[in-house]
Amino acid sequence: MGKTLVEHFAVIEDPRRGRVAHDLTEMLVIVTCAMFSEVETFVDIAEWARHKEAWLRRFLCLDNGLPSHDTLNRVFRLLDPKAFEGAFRAWVGETLPAFRHVAIDGKSLRGTDKRNPVHMVSAFATEVGLVLAQREVPNKGSELSAIPHLLDALELRGALVSLDALGCQRDLARQIRGRGADYLLAVKGNQPGLRQALEDAFTDQPDVLSDEHVRQGHGRKSMQIAQVIPNDGQVDREQWPECASLGRVLSLRVPNGKPARIETRYYISSAGLDPDELADAARRHWAIENDLHWRLDVMLREDACAVKRDHAPANLSIVRRIILNMLKLDTTHPKRSVRLRRKCAGWDDDERMRVLQIQPL
Repeated sequence: MGKTLVEHFAVIEDPRRGRVAHDLTEMLVIVTCAMFSEVETFVDIAEWARHKEAWLRRFLCLDNGLPSHDTLNRVFRLLDPKAFEGAFRAWVGETLPAFRHVAIDGKSLRGTDKRNPVHMVSAFATEVGLVLAQREVPNKGSELSAIPHLLDALELRGALVSLDALGCQRDLARQIRGRGADYLLAVKGNQPGLRQALEDAFTDQPDVLSDEHVRQGHGRKSMQIAQVIPNDGQVDREQWPECASLGRVLSLRVPNGKPARIETRYYISSAGLDPDELADAARRHWAIENDLHWRLDVMLREDACAVKRDHAPANLSIVRRIILNMLKLDTTHPKRSVRLRRKCAGWDDDERMRVLQIQPL
């Protein structure tokens, strides 16, 4: 059996020097438990801990009592998010169910700075809905620099790694193949020659294998057609290593009472995909937006977080992803939504201990 989350917390180096009154691991546990209970600011976390002290002492020593909100704030500002993320990633690696598709995408923490918000790039296992790893970058323009680090940090052999058009880069394609994985790259105007080659390829071969999906609901109708042709030299395999498939996804949306909208997206992949597999992978890639980013904003109020200084925003974002992973991993009540699972764990001390897999002293 692997280490618990708390045991992984224990290997993180304390950024403070000299004598300290409060244990770093215990503070990380307090903040995680409080945020699980829908408590957001350090002032509120410290007050929540005061009300829950008897419960916290069931599994924490708290030799010097409870940390103040100033202490919590200072520690989260000092804590190296790379070290925290490394412990998070190690824990995920030991608890993760099997997965086949990894989507990588970035998200701005809009509450940190209106002009230049902190940006987090996450790797997301779409089938199981779990965050695998994340990395902080100064802004959205720096997102590309984080992707190689995420690819190196993860065990990707046998997986399909999808990236949006920003990640459609030759070096990233080579790195993914070097890690024993396949790539699926969206192609847009930032690769004009490649985009033109794909447009020409599908124009020259109108009779291609297709997969069609029709959906209706929320006042609109949508249809998606995925098409795939083999790469028979239309795309240079030396520039785009082992590129095997060329894809096109046509999306038609018909909102009630409004003109229809058609969107065309192109893809290249080192995997020999069929149309159904392309359609599924394209839909799954957007799960990082709908299943991760939406929950972070709506359920965990990430964009509303007013913590702005030093490393605190990045470290709190890791806590939120820990909470989401814990909720996803908990299958005791499969009919409960993720939102309701969090509510129940926030209301009930024993339920919170169970979901967070905390062992009493």
